[in-house]
Amino acid sequence: MNVAGAVGRALVAAGVRQVFGVVGSGNFHLTNAMVAAGARFVAARHEGGAATMADAYSRMSGTVAALTVHQGCGLTNAMTGIAEAAKSRTPMVVVAAEVLEPRSNFYVDQEALARAVGAVPVRITSAETAVAEAREAVETAVRERRTVLLNVPLPTQALEVPSPAATQPLPSREAVVPEAVEVAALTDLLRRCERPVFVAGRGARGHRQILEALAERSGALLATSAVAHGLFHGNPWSLGISGGFASPRTAELIRAADLIVGWGCALNMWTMRHGQLIGPDATVVQVDDDRSALGAHREIHLGVTGDVGLTAELALGAFGEQRVGYRDVKLGSARWRDVEYDDTSTAERIDPRTLSIALDDVLPAERVVAVDSGNFMGYPSAYLAVPDENGLCFTQAFQSIGLGLATAIGAALAQPGRLPVAALGDGGALMSAAELDTVRRLGLPMLVVVYNDDAYGAEVHHFGPDGHPTDTVTFPPTDIAAIARGYGFEAATVRTVDDLAAVTRWLDGPREAPMLVDAKVVADQPSWWLEEAFRGH
Repeated sequence: MNVAGAVGRALVAAGVRQVFGVVGSGNFHLTNAMVAAGARFVAARHEGGAATMADAYSRMSGTVAALTVHQGCGLTNAMTGIAEAAKSRTPMVVVAAEVLEPRSNFYVDQEALARAVGAVPVRITSAETAVAEAREAVETAVRERRTVLLNVPLPTQALEVPSPAATQPLPSREAVVPEAVEVAALTDLLRRCERPVFVAGRGARGHRQILEALAERSGALLATSAVAHGLFHGNPWSLGISGGFASPRTAELIRAADLIVGWGCALNMWTMRHGQLIGPDATVVQVDDDRSALGAHREIHLGVTGDVGLTAELALGAFGEQRVGYRDVKLGSARWRDVEYDDTSTAERIDPRTLSIALDDVLPAERVVAVDSGNFMGYPSAYLAVPDENGLCFTQAFQSIGLGLATAIGAALAQPGRLPVAALGDGGALMSAAELDTVRRLGLPMLVVVYNDDAYGAEVHHFGPDGHPTDTVTFPPTDIAAIARGYGFEAATVRTVDDLAAVTRWLDGPREAPMLVDAKVVADQPSWWLEEAFRGH
């Protein structure tokens, strides 16, 4: 067996079961080796899409997916998706062919590319060490929650491996046990506070039951970051998303808290609105199993290094009698859809709030929603309910538009029992249109909703009010529904709520083809979260 075959087999044996990519000459044998070893391969139409599919699959499945790319240009095509995964600390392995000769037209410094976006570069260095190095790449991805670039030089791929030993699956990542003194300090703060709020992030996913129990005992209200949206779905004390997407009532209640506990949550500028959601007298606590994450984005009063579920369990066991805490407040509705607004719909264009509410009403509860970036993105994120923390795939760490459709593909494959919904802007939809073919080819019963304002709306609303020309960010109308039909989709142009009857018919039918909605949305005002986004530049 040569190195290409041994590396492919070792990656699958170490836990890689799903592979995305675009295959060229350099990664042909590597990819086929993974498939022969039992991995499922999905061919994307662009490496950037493949990278985002792998990222989304890893996030929504809790497993390590792989991306496979050609040397040089294959890797550079994938770099935006890899940057998103690396910035989000997604456990993922990028398997890239590599040339080491600088005179080759395929040569780029692939190690430097990885480091530039925060990924971890490693290389297969010899036939003798190939299997161990491949296994170590997966182990690093799992143990450190990192995106790893595994470079496999072309000359090395062809070398014979001396009787490679069978590779065993990696053990699960061990839960970090918090220090007793830190748990005691957290418990004491929870006992003494009057208005506690829990903000759960990605690190809290899977720990709903114990966090709700501790919140019940301590009288805490519950909120999430955007990436953990749905974690407390249906809980009567849930405030929904904290941060830029927070409803006015949610923001009011969090701002009045005297104790904010971030559970596996970075408490960054987005989740805390640049600190505006933290009252002047509030105590801030952060619980994370990565010590380097504590206080990384803002000053905290207490940091607890430990697994979220284990820390909450220990605090609950030591807490004592139940307290009313913040649960003497009349909560009211924290949902955006219950906030009154002036519907600016016309006969030609629909208000994105009206569109989102109507979609929320007709879509089945079992859904997985992927949201692209852009001026529109707050509407599907805040108005479309999701059943749990595996219901929203939110790839926004790099704030790149064009990732939403590929995100939806990866999420759909990771959550096959749910209706996949891709919420895109027209800019992102047209950037990623090639992956409509992947949706159709895979037979995914996906609903793609394009919030189409014929512009890069964020720039229009940011620069336009100051009198700057916006010709560079506005476009003639595009019939995106016609483009989708060309890829084999059912499609509808939506200008009014009545036009959504086409979606209802599709939902009630066999869904043999995916469907795209080209929603012509009003473009008269910026989304409410836009100012926060530009403050973060």
